[in-house]
Amino acid sequence: MLGEAIRIGGSFLLEDVPAKDVFTPEDFREEHKMIVKTTEDFVKNEVMPHIEALEHKDFDLARKLIRQAGELGILGADIEEQYGGSDMGSIASLLICEHSVGSGSLGVTLNAHTGIGTMPLALFGTKNQKDKYLSGLARGEMVGAYALTEPGAGTDALSIATTATLTPDGRYYRLNGTKQFITNGGYADIIFTYAKVDGDKFTCFLLERGFEGISTGPEEKKMGIRGTSTVSVILEDAKVPAENLIFEIGKGHTVAFGILDLGRFKLSAGCVGVAKMAIDGSVKYAKERVQFGRPICQNGLIKEKIAEMATRTYMAESMVYRTGGLLETIMGTVDHGAEDLGKQNAKKLSEYTIECSINKVYGSEMLAYVADEAVQIFGGYGYIEDYAVERIYRDCRIFRIFEGTNEINRIITIGWLMRKALKNELPFFSEAERVKAELPGMVPLTFSTDGGVLEYEAKLVSRAKKMFTFVAEAAAQKHGLGLEQEQEILGRLSDIAIEIYAMESGLLRAQKSIHAVGEEQSEAKIDMTRLYVGNTVTKITEYARQIVATMETDQVRDDRLATLSRFMQVCPINGIELRRRIADRVIEAEKFMS
Repeated sequence: MLGEAIRIGGSFLLEDVPAKDVFTPEDFREEHKMIVKTTEDFVKNEVMPHIEALEHKDFDLARKLIRQAGELGILGADIEEQYGGSDMGSIASLLICEHSVGSGSLGVTLNAHTGIGTMPLALFGTKNQKDKYLSGLARGEMVGAYALTEPGAGTDALSIATTATLTPDGRYYRLNGTKQFITNGGYADIIFTYAKVDGDKFTCFLLERGFEGISTGPEEKKMGIRGTSTVSVILEDAKVPAENLIFEIGKGHTVAFGILDLGRFKLSAGCVGVAKMAIDGSVKYAKERVQFGRPICQNGLIKEKIAEMATRTYMAESMVYRTGGLLETIMGTVDHGAEDLGKQNAKKLSEYTIECSINKVYGSEMLAYVADEAVQIFGGYGYIEDYAVERIYRDCRIFRIFEGTNEINRIITIGWLMRKALKNELPFFSEAERVKAELPGMVPLTFSTDGGVLEYEAKLVSRAKKMFTFVAEAAAQKHGLGLEQEQEILGRLSDIAIEIYAMESGLLRAQKSIHAVGEEQSEAKIDMTRLYVGNTVTKITEYARQIVATMETDQVRDDRLATLSRFMQVCPINGIELRRRIADRVIEAEKFMS
């Protein structure tokens, strides 16, 4: 096991986390580096020579490459060895996601297969089900897909209309319904889908493409990820053996939500990989593109873009592998020989629902920013298909919709936090009372490094947590159970929580690096942390002010706003100098570096 000690999900908002407990990219072991090299070599040597054919839907070639990936062990990091996998764990799986994205649409195909197209079976299947199907998925001999979305049920997954009726002899279920926007659906051999048994029991099923009553619609014409297969899956009295029911009748939501949690934080790893590609391409282009007698990389506003792109990518990378450490540690406590294996997996996965949703939102929105700025650096050429940034820009738009929209993931973040608080799994309300008692005595922070480098930033992050607790508790008291209907407030609270996780992840990674290799070799991390924390604390303080302004009037409002202004006062940073230093390092290296 690695990464942080087993911590309560969401507890990062209420307590300080020791830097030594956090898993970071600097902690990659030799086997992690080996799987990165294997994945990158596969993409470079086997995929990139055929990228145009793949982007134009050569599905026979895609299947061939999936089999090759299986032979190389790229598909089985999360699968036990007895079923054909390598059982390398969450970190290795994240690295494969990050480093396979260079293959464009095939990267999406591979990651859909190894994630939502395999994990329902790996985590919730019976031994007989795994014996029959799992090794084929691990070796790439079979391709997996995940069919949850319906024309009338997207984000609201539990409102699906597909039904499942047991035949009189008890041997089969007859499924009827239509699933929409199914990645890999055009040629998947295995399809995990959901239907309501007896009209109301939400349940997961494993389908083989050859089962009676299963057909697919035409390929969708999409804005991006054009080389992926995206179709409707039509179930017309589909005949599914009763033994292909996954987990338990009426417990399909446990499977669906656990798999979506995994999909969300793996998606964020892919976003990190694409962002690095965009940065690398942008920097190389900016060094070659000469205007007014000098390379555009020497211009201050281009350096500003490069620095911001690198800093946000650093934060996302720090968040992803911190979360990977948490998940690998907690999943390492599962007893794989237990009869209640599926229930154990569900319980462990759900512990970090908050962190998974945070990663998904931050990663996809970080990439949207980076891709947009990459196109801007390329100028008119960025709008031309001959340049990779054009495809990156189109492809990444779907990531804010995949695995639950960012809007629903924002609501999940605060909804789960409040649920854990009400169940006394998190001491949220007692911490809120302690914070309220502290606030009158709090004075503005002054910049100081007496406690060591990044000491001021650490204090700012700690205060941001208190600010979140202060306004979140006020919102809960004001609206009670009606808070779930106040989506604008939930959205801003979520934005604060997301940014706290981002700031703290980058900060802890920098602190851990300083302890390991010293300040000089950690300068890039220190600069990016200072830049991000300095700018972000100001931004989230304004979110908090907006929340307070919506809930209170007159003197109460003014008093609370004054309190926020006092204890969240921030010393200005020299952002121009920090950005120049960050950009100069990236430009010299001609690639993302931290």
